Amino acid sequence: MKSSCLIGLIGSGITTSLSPALHESEALHHGLPYVYRLLDTDVLGEDVGRLVATARAMGYDGLNITHPCKQAVIAHLDELSDDAARLGAVNTVVFDGARAVGHNTDWTGFAESFARGLPGAPVRRVVQLGAGGAGAAIAHALLTLGADRLTVVDVEPERAAALADELAVRFGAERAGRGTRDDLPGLLAEADGLANATPVGMAHHPGMPLAAELLHPELWVADIVYRPLETELLRQARARGCRTLDGGGMAVFQAAHAFRLFTGRTPDAERMLKHLKELAHA
Repeated sequence: MKSSCLIGLIGSGITTSLSPALHESEALHHGLPYVYRLLDTDVLGEDVGRLVATARAMGYDGLNITHPCKQAVIAHLDELSDDAARLGAVNTVVFDGARAVGHNTDWTGFAESFARGLPGAPVRRVVQLGAGGAGAAIAHALLTLGADRLTVVDVEPERAAALADELAVRFGAERAGRGTRDDLPGLLAEADGLANATPVGMAHHPGMPLAAELLHPELWVADIVYRPLETELLRQARARGCRTLDGGGMAVFQAAHAFRLFTGRTPDAERMLKHLKELAHA
């Protein structure tokens, strides 16, 4: 169990991240000295590999990894947990002595948030936007939660195809497929749910990931963006009678799982959820 921690977050456009406050506040309740720094690739002008090497040399205990580095970081690590290796994406790095070990707490964080925030939601057919590092985790979570058929759509069709192929190997060809943006009207007309695993809606990427006219009341809509908690997608979905899930729960539960990996201590997820809401509405 750690007696103090130095943690960083690597990603692009992360200056408004609530992760430092969320982690440091929880550590305070444990009486644990804890410093959480933002390592923004845009601000520092360094790539993820250089930042991982620097953090290792400076004695960091761990790192969180966010958009767009969750897949690129893998080449700079010594080892992957089973989940991270299976998903091909890392959002948490623990420095274990001289070794950098990658983990994925995104998928468990989303699964916990979904079960809590959309209880009983049907998952016969689900459409997912985004096939990057976060998308790999969300897709794995949705299929683990029992989705009968998940269709992945990405602005880069080859990336959607690659993720769909990986999912088909793990879960069966009949449960995972890919589509294009032109397919969205037909896909969503028959879907139970829509998951946005793209950065569209974030403070640095405002807007909608699809046309609002494609949303309908029988559709639940989940967004992984948490800053802001009410994205334009969720606002439009609620206006059309959809059940919605914001990204706050995933942000907290993945952070709680990462906190445990960093510190060896059990965080209070309910307390962290309350704190995130306070921070988001401040």
